[in-house]
Amino acid sequence: MNFKPLGKRILVERVEEDTKTASGIIIPDNAKEKPLLGIVRAVSEHISEKHGIKNGDKVAFGKYGGTEIKLEGKEYLILKLEDVLGVLA
Repeated sequence: MNFKPLGKRILVERVEEDTKTASGIIIPDNAKEKPLLGIVRAVSEHISEKHGIKNGDKVAFGKYGGTEIKLEGKEYLILKLEDVLGVLA
């Protein structure tokens, strides 16, 4: 995949959460919310230089932020820098 976000945006692949609770209850797909964590897959030049977010970082983002797209059969999210809440260490 060769995708380069423009402006102050990043391309994120959502991290799927467990489908089972700690007590062993399986959560059906229709009851799950979309994860609010993801792995950065592409970064615009404006962000990588000034804000230190890079490919492979795990980020947290707002519930309603971003635009969903599909590339090569996989779903991704394009986020503005303002939608990123933080980088997990």
